[in-house]
Order: sequence, then C-alpha cells, then structure tokens
Amino acid sequence: MKHLSSIVISVVLTLLWLPVSSTIVAESYSGRVVDDKNSPIGFATVYLQDSPGIGTATNNDGVFTLETDAPKESTLIISFIGYEKALVPLSLFLIESTPDSLQTDTLRQDKQLYLITLKEQPIALEETVVEAKPSKQRNKRKQMAQLLYKVYNRIQFDFPQEPVEYMVVSDVSMTSEQQPWGMEQVVAKIVSLPQQGRDSRDSVQFAAQICKRFFDSRIRSRADLIYQDSTLTKQMRQAATEIDSGVVVHRALWAMGDLRYDFEKTMNDIRHWTVSKESETETVLTHTDKHNYLGIFKYEFKRHYILDSETLSVKRFTEEMVSEINIPFGYKVKGVYLDMLNLLNMDNQTIDKFRLKHAKASAKMNTIYERVDGTICIKEKNLHTQATLIDNKKNEIPIDVKATQRSTSTRTIGITPMTPQQMTRRLKRQVVDIY
Repeated sequence: MKHLSSIVISVVLTLLWLPVSSTIVAESYSGRVVDDKNSPIGFATVYLQDSPGIGTATNNDGVFTLETDAPKESTLIISFIGYEKALVPLSLFLIESTPDSLQTDTLRQDKQLYLITLKEQPIALEETVVEAKPSKQRNKRKQMAQLLYKVYNRIQFDFPQEPVEYMVVSDVSMTSEQQPWGMEQVVAKIVSLPQQGRDSRDSVQFAAQICKRFFDSRIRSRADLIYQDSTLTKQMRQAATEIDSGVVVHRALWAMGDLRYDFEKTMNDIRHWTVSKESETETVLTHTDKHNYLGIFKYEFKRHYILDSETLSVKRFTEEMVSEINIPFGYKVKGVYLDMLNLLNMDNQTIDKFRLKHAKASAKMNTIYERVDGTICIKEKNLHTQATLIDNKKNEIPIDVKATQRSTSTRTIGITPMTPQQMTRRLKRQVVDIY
C-alpha cells in the first residue's frame, strides 16, 4: 500500500530534464492516434517493434512524426494505457493512396496523416470484478480455507521460483487539472530472480538502456525556471540530468504486485477473503485490508485474483487502494516541494504558500499474464493513480498518473543474473518537446 500511495511523489521528483541531441534520419512517418469516438489520444507512445528505443509520442492533437532509417518492412507499435496496442507496418505510411484492400479499422488515410484508431481495453479490474454478495457456502471459513489452499498449490505450480528475463517498454505519464504534463519512457532489461527477501523488490534486477522524456513545451519552460532555482540540491540537479540505469520509478512499478508473495502473506487471514465473482469461466477471489488510524490516516486495500474457474490458474492480478490523510494543523510545504506544486498547478496564479491539510488518493494496478515455455510470465502491467492535495484554504491540486509496462520479449531458459555494473551504469536522459 505504501508503494502505491507514494508513486505520485516519486514520479514528480524524477520528471526533470536535459536538452536533447538531434539525430540524422532517412524517412519521416506521420500519423494521428484517436479512439473509437475519433477523439485524439495525447501522449500515446509510438516505437519500432524490433527497436523499442526508436520512437516518439503523440501531442495533444494525437499527432506524431517519427523519423527513422529503419527498413520499410518494420512495424510500428502504438500504445496507450487502457487501449489495445496497434501494430502498423511502416510501408503503409509511404503509400500515397492506400488501396481499399489495405484499409483497416486501425489505419486509414486522412489528408496527409494516417489515422490510427486504438480500441479500448479497460483495466481488468473494471471489466471483471463486480462486487457481489459471496455465496454463503463459499464464505464459510472452512470451505474458504480449502479453496485458498487449492489456489496456493496452483500458484506454486504456475509460478516456480525460476529466473525470467524480460525486455520491457515502460511509460509513465502525468496529467494535472486535465492537462498533460509530461511522460517518461524507459526501455529496459529485467531479470526476475528467485525471491531473496520479504517481497519482490529484492528479486528484480533492472537495467534501463534508453530513457526519454516527452514534454508539453509550456510545462518545459516553467520547469526550466525551477531547474535554475537555487533551492535544488546538488543531488537533485544530478538526478535531473543523469540517472542510474536502475530507474527508481519504473523498477518500483515492475516490482509492485508480486502475486505469489502477496497471496502467501494473506492466505491465512481467512475472514477477510470473499468470492466476489463466480461464473463458469472465471472466479474472482478478493482479499480486503482496511485500517483507520485515529482519523488521521485511513485506507482500504483490495487484492483481486482473477482465476480460471476450472483449473484455478491466475489469469490476472489486480490491486486497488483508496486512502485519505488529514493533518490537524496542516503541513507547510516549502522549498523545492513548493516549486513542484507550482509546476503541477495549471492555474496561472503562482502559489506562494501551501499548507497541506488534506490529501486523498486512489490507485488501481493490473497485471496480465501469459504462458511462456510452460511458465506463467508477466505480459503487461497497468497503473492508474489519482490524487488530490488540499490546503487549509481548500485550494485543490489534482494529479493523475498513468503507467503501462509491456513486455516485448521473454526468456525462461539460460538466464544469467546481471552484474552490479549493468544495473548501476549512468544513463543520460533524452528530452523531446512534442508541441
């Protein structure tokens, strides 16, 4: 729960930047990304399937331009959280008049831009978990304990403690007051080792290979002033320009939501388990954890295990959290943290004082699995976090963070752990203004 509730702060503190260098390229490919209602999708990522480091992002109008000398046979991946990814051959962009035989629901010509329509793919929680009264029979503690034991045995079988290697594209974007702020994309190699400590953070080896940041130019100019401000410490300035390859935010997102560890930790807490949905194809087991500390801090945390009803194999794992913080006398925000609030505040009026009185946040994280060489591996992770900061004068600053991490390749055989040098080498951030 702590990891989910703190992710917004982590994203804000790491989204600073450096100027980007130019690259000589051969061809230019332009398109516009929209949803099924023809509304533009801003900050959708566009990258080559075989070379994820070569890519860009759409602007507020959903428009992108990618310059690359990649072969015409290459394929573009267009991706955004909450939507199915689209695969588009580069060759289609070069056809002046696309034949009817090549027109698809995903790609169609519109003047000089190709329209790429992404189909909605809601987070699994929203499409599968419908809270319902659990059956009286299943809710009896003895029968619930037996069911949990069967699921535990299945998890042990499906998720063996064996190393897995992933190549991942990780996108983290932020919106404040319904206006896009920026997005960071990392292409990384991940080696998941047998669990060493109390949670999965101890078993995730993460080495970023490329780190890009895409910004609204208006936000970029405002942030430049903060970057020049004397309140930034030497460490913060260094973090804004050059990073460790084990990028903190992206690594933390991948490490969160360890299904096996979380199930082992909670399976004996039988009275807080329910069957929240049951059908011929899917069964949803839900564990609820709720606390209230003197009204100052309260939260509710739910873990949903979406199972195949016949085999009890886990198909998806979803976590959701709702929390509130009430500070009796408020907390005075100052220095660089006040600067960060001004960066997130889309109002033209500068915040000179902010005494944090109340904060509320919600988060939903979803993990989708696939079977590779007989082992169930991570296919995709999605995160959506919303938070509101409220001061003693009831001024509000809303923050909306979305993240998606998609595996581009997975190996389960012949895995070699990474060296400390691979995980700690310095990596320059690339910055792109997309407006």
